[in-house]
Amino acid sequence: MVSFLGFAYPTRMAVVRLADGGLWLWSPVALGAELERELRGLGEVKWIVTPNKLHHLFLDAWLAGWPTARCFAPPGLAVRRKDLRFDAELGDAPDAGWAGEIDQVVVRGSAFMEEVLFFHRESSTCLVGDLIQRHDPRSLRGWKRVLMQLDALTGPAGSTPREWRASFFGRQPARAALRTALAWSPERLIIAHGACAQSGGSAVLETGLRWITRPWPI
Repeated sequence: MVSFLGFAYPTRMAVVRLADGGLWLWSPVALGAELERELRGLGEVKWIVTPNKLHHLFLDAWLAGWPTARCFAPPGLAVRRKDLRFDAELGDAPDAGWAGEIDQVVVRGSAFMEEVLFFHRESSTCLVGDLIQRHDPRSLRGWKRVLMQLDALTGPAGSTPREWRASFFGRQPARAALRTALAWSPERLIIAHGACAQSGGSAVLETGLRWITRPWPI
């Protein structure tokens, strides 16, 4: 759980073991002793990535625990966190360390924040940070539940916060990124905030990001 604007946000990370045995970490969460033991038993952490500039709260602990791991910043994070060590900024082309196994695309066009979507080929899994949120409405109470529902962030039809949508003034770059992501035809979606999709991932991705294809500011 992380606190965001007074809301308790459930969040998750993902770990991929690549062909050379190295571990690729997406959106690291708080590093506790049990999690550290489990990861060290799986292999060596070689790469650390995060989908957007909001997912940075726990990076310092991971960089301290694995000082030889290469850390990649999404657009905007390196400027925001000058105290952290970043080896490169994420773009549309994957780094040589995971090229051929994990694809990626930057969803551009927002005046507020850009996000990097990733696709793990072998498992046909797309990793989504904040662009699609599917919080369980039963976990919310009172005005918080009403706000989250009005913001279209709950249940199977969860989507992108409406205020973030409105910051995409020029949507052509975002539409191009969405076409790339849909061309991956993901079977599964791993979602940082809310319920994942273990099947029908392409449909969930298309439904959750359909607003990108519509006129501003919807």
